[in-house]
Amino acid sequence: MGQNGAMEPVAEDWQRALAIVAHPDDLEYGCSTAIAKWTAQGRSVVEVLATRGEAGIDSMDPEEVARIRTEEQIEAARRVGVDTVEFLDLPDGVLEYGLPLRRALAAVIRRHRPEVVLSVNFRETFPGGAFNMADHRALGLAAVDAVRDAANRWVFRDLGLEPWQGVRFVLLGGSPQPTHYVDVTGHLDAGVASLRAHRVYFDNLGADFDPEAFLTGIVEPLGRTVGVTHAMPFELIES
Repeated sequence: MGQNGAMEPVAEDWQRALAIVAHPDDLEYGCSTAIAKWTAQGRSVVEVLATRGEAGIDSMDPEEVARIRTEEQIEAARRVGVDTVEFLDLPDGVLEYGLPLRRALAAVIRRHRPEVVLSVNFRETFPGGAFNMADHRALGLAAVDAVRDAANRWVFRDLGLEPWQGVRFVLLGGSPQPTHYVDVTGHLDAGVASLRAHRVYFDNLGADFDPEAFLTGIVEPLGRTVGVTHAMPFELIES
């Protein structure tokens, strides 16, 4: 934040971003709206998901859920201009913070060599106070730590990958402690479309969820606060 406590815009003088999240749909609750802006401007964004979300639908077999949610994530990414979506195939629901996860994410960062990393909120709560889930807390914290791991040539030497010290900052979506914003004016429709791509998942939750109302409820109030039409909040951590 600025000296007066106001949220600052995210710097956009970069070309390559890497989004690392736990599950299909994690990005679409806000991050993908910003991604739509960046890809429209010619920036490169790659998405990496730790799991395929196979534990996410109680009434369906996990293998079938994995197939469906993989397809839905690839389509969601396509709708915001992302062509490369990778899956680490870690087990959904039981991600653990620790060296194995940090090692896997450091390898991803060294391979893709981004300037910006996006990830999920690792704080204990969501905005509004609801308790955050374990996978998010483990993955988000590991992603932040993996940025430093990837930069240190003497950490995870067995990966056989050159260190990457070029990450400038990490952006965390859905944080209860936002510090920065992205002006997403003109890109809300793409963000809504990406969230709607998770159709089978939402149909099986048994809840009446409106993607447009959800995202509009985030970007319009913050936009008024910072002086633009639509703005998406992020917690920014310098690397």
